[in-house]
Amino acid sequence: MIIFPKINELPVELRGLGHRRQDRYLCNGEFKQWMGPFQEVRSPVCISRAGGVEQLLLGSYPLMSGEAALECLEAAVMAYNHGCGVWPTMSVEERIACVQDFAALMVKQRDEVVRLLMLEIGKSAEDSAAEFDRTVKYIKDTIDALKELDRISSRFVIESGIIAQIRRAPLGVALCMGPFNYPLNETFTTLIPALIMGNTVVFKPAKFGVLLLEPLLEPFQKAFPAGVVNTIYGEGREVVSPIMSSGKIDCLAFIGSSRVADSLKHQHPAPHRLRCVLGLGAKNPAIVLPDADLEVAVRECVLGAFSFNGQRCTAIKIIFVHRSVANRFVEDFCHSVENLKLGMPWEVGVKITPLPEPGKCEEMQAYVRDAERHGARVVNQGGGVWDKTMFSPAVLYPVNDCMRIYHEEQFGPVTAIAPFDEVSEPIDYMIKSQFGQQAAVFGRNPEKIAKFIDPIVNQVCRVNINSQCQRGPDTFPFTGRKDSAEGTLSVSDALRVFSIRTLVAARDAETNKALINDIVRNRRSKFLSNDFIL
Repeated sequence: MIIFPKINELPVELRGLGHRRQDRYLCNGEFKQWMGPFQEVRSPVCISRAGGVEQLLLGSYPLMSGEAALECLEAAVMAYNHGCGVWPTMSVEERIACVQDFAALMVKQRDEVVRLLMLEIGKSAEDSAAEFDRTVKYIKDTIDALKELDRISSRFVIESGIIAQIRRAPLGVALCMGPFNYPLNETFTTLIPALIMGNTVVFKPAKFGVLLLEPLLEPFQKAFPAGVVNTIYGEGREVVSPIMSSGKIDCLAFIGSSRVADSLKHQHPAPHRLRCVLGLGAKNPAIVLPDADLEVAVRECVLGAFSFNGQRCTAIKIIFVHRSVANRFVEDFCHSVENLKLGMPWEVGVKITPLPEPGKCEEMQAYVRDAERHGARVVNQGGGVWDKTMFSPAVLYPVNDCMRIYHEEQFGPVTAIAPFDEVSEPIDYMIKSQFGQQAAVFGRNPEKIAKFIDPIVNQVCRVNINSQCQRGPDTFPFTGRKDSAEGTLSVSDALRVFSIRTLVAARDAETNKALINDIVRNRRSKFLSNDFIL
């Protein structure tokens, strides 16, 4: 039975977060007040009242117009100024100092951002705090990675009679759009590297997870020059389409569906010069071989399938289990799922929380009913029971290729288990899949694991052995094949994605040596330099 709290049962520190009217946006270093329509924001957390149960009202944010969005774009364009603006011509050390200032100001907003993460998208207190802390660490790691990259670039190269210095230069204006499931961390994994490499940015929060970024607007304003960071809010058709159609976006960083990504790219009048960094869909399989340690496999698959309600692109979305161990695996898996605590985000030890997307419970129920029509059952006790925004995790077995959930990414607390007889079956599944992000393989025989790895590394971009699919650590490359990604993100890869190699070169002649030496020794150029950042 799902029980929603009364308003006086909310923790004291959460009661004051309601009715936040965000009526401003950051444009050209100034806060501009929005006088137009607003979007109401309701928490996935429902409140029990005398008249029934309703979602907690948190506040509202601007539904900006295309004209206002274009104004923000123009601010970013002017700040970049064809690469001649203050920000793109700053030294690496100066840009690092600005990002460090921002991180210091950001940390002061930790408690408020974490509380809003909990209430706005229903993420547990533990996971919300971890997302904030991981984001701060990501910023620090990005700074360290840029220092190392700059140190490598500080030397001159002499090759075939040519003297050259090769450094990385910014691309221009970047549009950064993050997802609702990691509205802080995933947004910043593109926003921060784009900024620190010298690009100016327009960023749009996800539809869910807008208010939690409002406490960071002043840190952005204080830490960066005018026009370097600009925010837009509202419907994508209204605010994103005119920006893309203008042709003034040089780099698109988007995390969401491939359908939306394709639409955005096609709106740009010169797509051949649009650099894209895309994190898209996934249908990551886990494969449990006959000799797998089932205790490990069950533990990792439960974590992989149901962390943050399965609302992760890196989640395990389908589990292939060898028929010889399928019954035992399913039994143990269901027992573990039944022990997951359902509740409100602030409850200690909670694992399953309310879902932020409207209609999400109905969508999950539709997957369950479709699977049942084609021969599967909900095999865990209480699975698939739902009320308002809370959906009890459902385990479907046995799943086959007639079912939607076999092929489609469910992005929620429903997982599918399919038995197999031959190893070729899950391999063939990955070959035919439109997705190609990750896979997890569970087994103990080195020869069998090796034979499994070799064909699937050409289907997915990360193979996890006896562990769940995941993104971290952030120093590892994060990407995908097929419809799962475009571009590679990691702390170091992101710096390269948001920049381009540029060099200054001259013939190895005495006059050129003297010229270059004068420029370097007297620090006449911020690009042509051998300064070494410690």
